[in-house]
Amino acid sequence: MTVFGIGIDVVENHRIAEAIQRHGERFLERIFQPGETEYCRSMRDPHPHFAARFAAKEAVSKAFGTGFAGQVTWRDIEIRRKASGEPFVVLHNGAAALARQLGIRTVLVSLSHSDGYAVANALLLQD
Repeated sequence: MTVFGIGIDVVENHRIAEAIQRHGERFLERIFQPGETEYCRSMRDPHPHFAARFAAKEAVSKAFGTGFAGQVTWRDIEIRRKASGEPFVVLHNGAAALARQLGIRTVLVSLSHSDGYAVANALLLQD
């Protein structure tokens, strides 16, 4: 496997909390898949979890080298969890098409958060 791209992003948790307070469901529906929202809302303090997923989406878009311009949208990058707790990425629509076009077979992601910040790394691998 060959590394196609890497990405990293850090987010202040309070900025995501403020966006949710200001824009409510409209913000959540624009950024997150329903399963992501359901997972985050199941947590005692959902904002760091939303922030970590936001950072992961940014990191993946940076690893593609596109950001959220063109065919990749926020909801095209979904962050899920395995039973073990390990996060993984599911690509949809434009992001999935771009990954196929570029020969990207694996997307790895790592998330972390504290009271103040969330961070994520992403690695895209080609066969």
